[in-house]
Amino acid sequence: MTYDTILTRVEHGVGLITLNRPEALNALNDRLTREVSAAVDAMEADEAVGAIVLTGSARAFAAGADIKEIKDKTLFDVYSEQFVTASWERIASARKPTIAAVSGHAIGGGCELAMMCDIIVAADCARFALPETRIGTIPGAGGTQRLTRVVGKALAMDMILTGRVLTAEEARAAGLVARVEPDDAYLDTALALAAQIARSSRPVVMLAKEAVNKAYETALQEGIHLERRLLYATFALEDRREGMAAFAEKRKPQFRNR
Repeated sequence: MTYDTILTRVEHGVGLITLNRPEALNALNDRLTREVSAAVDAMEADEAVGAIVLTGSARAFAAGADIKEIKDKTLFDVYSEQFVTASWERIASARKPTIAAVSGHAIGGGCELAMMCDIIVAADCARFALPETRIGTIPGAGGTQRLTRVVGKALAMDMILTGRVLTAEEARAAGLVARVEPDDAYLDTALALAAQIARSSRPVVMLAKEAVNKAYETALQEGIHLERRLLYATFALEDRREGMAAFAEKRKPQFRNR
């Protein structure tokens, strides 16, 4: 497919989606979110892709929603068109592992988009904020929910009520970011991490991702019950047999993704 607001490529088992609205610091408009959604659909269906990396530019991952596009909308407009729904959330529902490679501004909707990914790798220069209250609204793409679950109530309240900006190191210390890398290495690190994941058994990785995600949504005992069922499910896989045989024989496994 050809896109107007993103760039895509597949290499070494990794699908790379690059937000490409440099004139607007990758602000998230309707076209961009729909194209990201379509690209995720394509990469989910592509057997060559084992993991997905989402990134922006060195200056901005994404500087929030495109205010010019939404400033004149009414309550009926946003309600009837279900603003900030399926296309915005598509990366969050991906079954394949997703990594956000963040440099520069990850503000408002950009921060929320990064949080929809499974792992965030940040450049030293990355900055994270949810400043919507400063313009008379609130985060609406999961920001109040995902941020609170990750960093806790106190810091989430601080960021959302004051618009506080976190540095990459502050975000890592709070648990929002998994890794902080030099500005010239963050994307390479994210791609290498994605390639490492892509070399593992696809169904096993997807089951593991499902189990971890359920920890956010269920009570402990319910989560443990699900984890055990997913563990049992791996024993129906050829890859489980191959992985354990390779370990016993002191060789690298040859996974067939089934």
